[in-house]
Amino acid sequence: MSETWDLHNILPHRYPFLLVDRITGVIPGKSATGIKNVTVNEPYFQGHFPGYPVMPGVLIVEALAQVGAFAILSMPEHRGKIALFTGIDKLRFKQQVVPGDVLELELEVLKLRGTVGKGRGVATVNGKVAAAGELMFALIDRP
Repeated sequence: MSETWDLHNILPHRYPFLLVDRITGVIPGKSATGIKNVTVNEPYFQGHFPGYPVMPGVLIVEALAQVGAFAILSMPEHRGKIALFTGIDKLRFKQQVVPGDVLELELEVLKLRGTVGKGRGVATVNGKVAAAGELMFALIDRP
């Protein structure tokens, strides 16, 4: 049976910076998967690049981070917190992401100690790796 997870009840991000359309799976505190349907009307395509739209790599990484944040923030003890980047390691971009692509996002939590952790993320399009690497984070209370 497929379960639906409401992004807005877990993630603090909102338009135009919510970069995940749907969470497709989650094991709270362990991993999460999601998708981003990349459309030509994304606001960043106006300037990146006119006549040759390419999704900025930093936004691919942010989409991965949001899926990872969902895995952590879906834990009852972390509900209502915010996950902030503390580092990015071993991240590589392998292919461009363009309008019409479905960006599949996976993040596995490698380590979680208290309010800091590390995850391994992979973003793919049609089964091919677009970006992969390790993301570090810290949890804070919402101000």
